[in-house]
Amino acid sequence: MGTVVGTGALLLVLSACGGAQNADTGAGGGPTLPTATSSSEAPPGVAPGEVPPDGKPVTKLDANGLASDYPRTVWTQGDGKTVGVVAQEAGCGKASASVLEQNTSTVKIELLETLPLTKEMCTMDIRFPR
Repeated sequence: MGTVVGTGALLLVLSACGGAQNADTGAGGGPTLPTATSSSEAPPGVAPGEVPPDGKPVTKLDANGLASDYPRTVWTQGDGKTVGVVAQEAGCGKASASVLEQNTSTVKIELLETLPLTKEMCTMDIRFPR
C-alpha cells in the first residue's frame, strides 16, 4: 500500500496502428487490451529510454501533462495492439501505468509513482521502468 504522488498523467494520443480491430470492444469502443507490467530493466542490448528492436516508435503523442524532463518514449509492438511506455521512478517510489481510455484512434495512459506510507531510507537513484 502506498500513497500516490506525482500523478503524471500521460495522455497518449496515438494514431490507429493499422490492421483490423478485434470484434471485442471495450468501453471506449476499441478492443479491450490487457494491461501488463514489466521489470525496471531494459531488455538486453536496449538502453533505458530506447525503443526495443521489435518496436515501432509512436509519433503522435500528447504529453502535455508531464514535466518537461519526464521521458517520452512510447512504442507499439507486434501487430500494433501492444503499447510500451517508459516511466520514471526514484528512491523508494514505484512507477505503474494504467489505461484510462482506448478506442480505434486513441489510447490514454496514466503514469503514477507510488511511495511507501512509512518513512524509510531510500537511495536517490532515478530509474526508467518500461
